[in-house]
Amino acid sequence: MGLDIRLPIGLMFSLIGAVLAVYGVAVPQKSQALGINVNLIWGACILGVGGLMLIAWWFGRRPAK
Repeated sequence: MGLDIRLPIGLMFSLIGAVLAVYGVAVPQKSQALGINVNLIWGACILGVGGLMLIAWWFGRRPAK
């Protein structure tokens, strides 16, 4: 079957992670827990997962026959 969901999942996680990380940088006081910027940390983690999914999609493509 030709269904590969790594691209839309990677794009979705990358977009959400980028938005959350930018929010963590723009509004650092509202996202502090024990002195740690939670939105920035989790935004970077989610962005990393999205990047891994996009890399897996890129290298997992089959050559056209």
